[in-house]
Amino acid sequence: MVKKDSLIRGTLILAAAALIARVLGLFQRVPLDYMFSGPGNGYFGIANTVYLYLLIIATAGIPSAISKMVSERYALGRPREAQRIYRAALLFGAVTGVLLSTLLYIFAPYYASSFVRTSEASSSIRAIAPALLLFPIIAMMRGYFQGRQMMSAGGISQIVEQIARVLVGIGLALVVLNLGWTDRWISAAATFGSVFGSIGAFLVMLYYARKLKRSDMEEERSLGRAARERAAASEAAAPPVRLRSIYKEIFTMSVPIVVTAMTVQFIYLIDSTFFIRWTDSYYSAYDTASRIRDYLIFNAQSIAGIPPILAIALSQSIIPVLSAANSVGRLDEVRKQASLVMRIVVFTGVPAALVLTVGAHSVNGLLFSDPGASGVVAALTIGTIFQVTMMTSNSILFGLGNPRPAMISAIIGYAVKIIGSLALGPLLGGYGFIIASMLCFMIITWLNMRVIQNKVKLNVLGRRWPAYLLTIVIAAAAGYGTDMTVRGVLGSILPSKLVFFAGTIATGVVMGLFYLFLLIALGVIREADASSFPGPLRKILLPLVRRFGRRETEVQSS
Repeated sequence: MVKKDSLIRGTLILAAAALIARVLGLFQRVPLDYMFSGPGNGYFGIANTVYLYLLIIATAGIPSAISKMVSERYALGRPREAQRIYRAALLFGAVTGVLLSTLLYIFAPYYASSFVRTSEASSSIRAIAPALLLFPIIAMMRGYFQGRQMMSAGGISQIVEQIARVLVGIGLALVVLNLGWTDRWISAAATFGSVFGSIGAFLVMLYYARKLKRSDMEEERSLGRAARERAAASEAAAPPVRLRSIYKEIFTMSVPIVVTAMTVQFIYLIDSTFFIRWTDSYYSAYDTASRIRDYLIFNAQSIAGIPPILAIALSQSIIPVLSAANSVGRLDEVRKQASLVMRIVVFTGVPAALVLTVGAHSVNGLLFSDPGASGVVAALTIGTIFQVTMMTSNSILFGLGNPRPAMISAIIGYAVKIIGSLALGPLLGGYGFIIASMLCFMIITWLNMRVIQNKVKLNVLGRRWPAYLLTIVIAAAAGYGTDMTVRGVLGSILPSKLVFFAGTIATGVVMGLFYLFLLIALGVIREADASSFPGPLRKILLPLVRRFGRRETEVQSS
């Protein structure tokens, strides 16, 4: 029989898969950046942005709905109904995949030339379009396996997908590069790797589907004949479920999730699609606007994807915890857990964003070929502080059973992004687009927190906010000074990559030490906070808090 995954193990599997996906996604771009001799990184970024946006529309939220529906049917002893839901989902995935893949391939030249104003990107968009054939089906299968408590199926398929996508994409790009072809075709070869990623993920899902089918057959044979007949009679007595009812239930649950899940990709789509059009009065030449846009969608977006990794994992794990406590009316537990997860996000997400912001020149210079992107990288990365709070507040609302307010907040945030980009793009260029993105995250977070506070009063830091703000200011200043000093001292001695490496490491170490020491010394982290953290982190923090932290009697009033 197939072993089912526990909640904690399943969450760890999904979090590890998400982490691997982010890391591989970042480091795929590093060798590609050195293969391109011109604007190829822009072609690659444009193709991936529109592809990921369409993929989220086709799949985000629906697997979660399928997971819930399937698990409920099996809990009620109606496996045949669960199988019908699964088949309906596969049918929807197949139709959606064919439709989106075909439309993307057909309209790629029009989108690239008329909207993005980069006609050469059409080849990369068309190369990635076939990946949409299988991914909607894969998403439905992942939702079904999650409903059967088999998180490992989705996690392993995601890892295989990323490995195949990166290796094949880079391999094909190298082949095209050695043939002497231009950036247009190098980028197209790299994006075509996603097609092989989809094939690899699909084969993994087929393996698990066959394995689960054998397990179900063995389990059914293990039942006595009388038990099988009773189960069949019980299920036969239930009215048959129509496809219309299944799809209605799926979309009712999934639409709010889709709207909130596509926030980041919506922002990235706006950036890549309208950047040239909405900044043409700011930049004097098309080449300048194109270069800044490429910095934004290739360099900055990949580095800015690092700080939210922990928030994604926490967001996945907090929903069932809050749902369970809220369903039985334990509002004190809801408040405690929601406050804890926000506190962890603040303690971890903010310093991760700050390190990458103050050390942006060294980080970007270490990874990519053009240090000129550093300013854009720093500006976009600092905004991820509000991105992680937005994602976490969305998850808290879902855990509280209030997805509609999160959806409304997201829609308002979209309007802020569009209006902000239209207004600030002509005035500030790329930085106007980044400020509009930051405002979008801030507005969504603020609206979400208003709804949450009406339900439960969170206590994230209370009176400790001034001490925390002082901590991050001092740590950021120390990190920035370290990066400037290292580059100034070693710049004329070592090769540039070694200088950037030294700057990145030194900035991270100095900022980390200052940040941790000040959190403890100023009483921002207390013994109760350290005791609530995960095991490995708790073992490190507790002795330090007890040794250097303020006594509980000193901070009780705060």
